[in-house]
Amino acid sequence: MTVRSKIFLVVALALAVTGCAGRKTHDLLNTTAVTVPASDIAATHEIFVATTRKKATTDPRQVFDGNRSLTTSFARVDVTVPKVHQVGAIERVKGSANSNPAKDFTATNVAFYEGAPQFAKAVGSDIAMRGERALVFVHGFNNGFDDGVYRLTQIAHDTKYPGTPVLFSWASSGKTTGYIYDKESANAARDDLEATLRMLAKTRVKSIDIIAHSMGTWVTMEALRQLAITGDRDLDDKLGYVILASPDIDVDVFKKQMIRYGKPDKPFAILLSGDDRALRLSSLISGDKPRVGDYGDAADLASYGVSVVDLTKTKGGDRLNHAKFADNPFLVQLLGDRLRAPAGLASEEANPAQPIDNLGQGIGKAVGSVAEIVITTPFRVLTIATGG
Repeated sequence: MTVRSKIFLVVALALAVTGCAGRKTHDLLNTTAVTVPASDIAATHEIFVATTRKKATTDPRQVFDGNRSLTTSFARVDVTVPKVHQVGAIERVKGSANSNPAKDFTATNVAFYEGAPQFAKAVGSDIAMRGERALVFVHGFNNGFDDGVYRLTQIAHDTKYPGTPVLFSWASSGKTTGYIYDKESANAARDDLEATLRMLAKTRVKSIDIIAHSMGTWVTMEALRQLAITGDRDLDDKLGYVILASPDIDVDVFKKQMIRYGKPDKPFAILLSGDDRALRLSSLISGDKPRVGDYGDAADLASYGVSVVDLTKTKGGDRLNHAKFADNPFLVQLLGDRLRAPAGLASEEANPAQPIDNLGQGIGKAVGSVAEIVITTPFRVLTIATGG
């Protein structure tokens, strides 16, 4: 492929790719309250937030915008899920109109915390009340603050996660043209995520599970690497599942990160897909170097002690195939089956590869098509055929 052809392809993909979000606005709050009968609401979720974004000033509806802050801010967002919600979907109003709680995910309230001590007390109380588990979600490229809030709400709701949902929102610009800016923002957020994980570990939590998506996997791997350097890679044995979905990380960089981190003692999974169009763009921008999320050699990755789940032959919820873990109804329910069983708290979970194998148990139809999930671990390769 010539240089001109590559440039044309990058531009074409950039216009087609909606990254991990795909909305022209990033409004989270309504301008006026919209009231609906309680019977129209399926649930209300309290999403705790640690963010390296600045508070939005030009458009307060965004709450936090895409500008970087040198300090971490803390908040809680209350989000309602409509009774008409379909598993795997995030029902959103188009444009800047007010959301209707009977039809859309709706943020009804935002509470701000003055600093880390106040936030730690609030999130610690919630963790103690909900069963002493926390799920930390780290979003990816091209996400506004709203995208991360709603995605974690959807994951927590659809998986029926039994603990406290915590969003770590780094300062993505929320624009398809902001790839380099986002990359630098991800770099700048490493220490903040590490500090947030350490804060959670000081509560009564027994298991801190992490799901990171796309470029958010870079922030996550760097934070875990930093924990390993200090000799506390498992957060005093409180680290639970680590799930890296569609990792936007150079393969060689990931290998170096894993060498520093060491072979995991807890379930550590990579979810990849060879038809991920968003990562194709990332690869082109990065000099045609493969990304972990669409890497073709699962056994090579598994040799570093992780389980690799290949979702190439399953359907995604949109043409990008970049968020199958959350927008494929069957996959997100299977993920929930696994997440509801605490990692590392029972003797039968001693094998770090075993828990992720259960992703394939009980699969019927994957969005109505014949599909396969291939799970490669350091010990074996398991192919699960799904019904047609």
